[in-house]
Amino acid sequence: MSATGEVTDAKRGGRGRRVILWRHGQTSWNVERRFQGTTDVALTEAGIAQARRAARLLASLKPDAIVASDLQRAAHTAAELAVLTGLEVSHDEGLRETYAGAWQGLTHEEIIASYGEEYAAWKRGEPVRRGGGELETEVADRAAPVVLRHADKLPDEGTLVVVSHGGTIRTTIGRLLGLEARSWESLGGLSNCCWSVLGEGARGWRLLEHNAGTLPEPVLGDDD
Repeated sequence: MSATGEVTDAKRGGRGRRVILWRHGQTSWNVERRFQGTTDVALTEAGIAQARRAARLLASLKPDAIVASDLQRAAHTAAELAVLTGLEVSHDEGLRETYAGAWQGLTHEEIIASYGEEYAAWKRGEPVRRGGGELETEVADRAAPVVLRHADKLPDEGTLVVVSHGGTIRTTIGRLLGLEARSWESLGGLSNCCWSVLGEGARGWRLLEHNAGTLPEPVLGDDD
């Protein structure tokens, strides 16, 4: 038992592991509200500063491992935490943002103007290949196993930091919590360089924190 008399998750049957899902820092396309998807856009100076600030906070949690999308906005965000912790970053393309075909590079307004019905159907929770790209369930199919594979390597009560993208993080959380795909949108977005925390209990993963580290700032370009 803990000092307060509570039995820890590890003692109840889980391993007490923790997964921190951290969104990358700001890019110019975030500011312009352009859908990045798998387009490889660099961090802005503000994004680099966000990553450095957040890395100081996350380093205090003493992570055991870091895995990141191989797109540079996520990889460079992860590198700031690696400098402080001495950990090597594993990069995996399975953690990339949703491929959104014709939507990529378009602003929010341009998507509404040209693909209004498709956008509305997606927001209603219907399975939509935005711009002819991936379904949200397909993103979860590739990203969630990456997270679980790295989490399985953690020691009991260990912590994994996953550096990825807003849409990918939301779908991964939805999948790990066992939520129906049409309800994943209810999780809400992450601001740049903010994170969500999943903890392991006896009955599986549960959401402990969401959009932690907000400055506060608005959510810019959530699915990118």
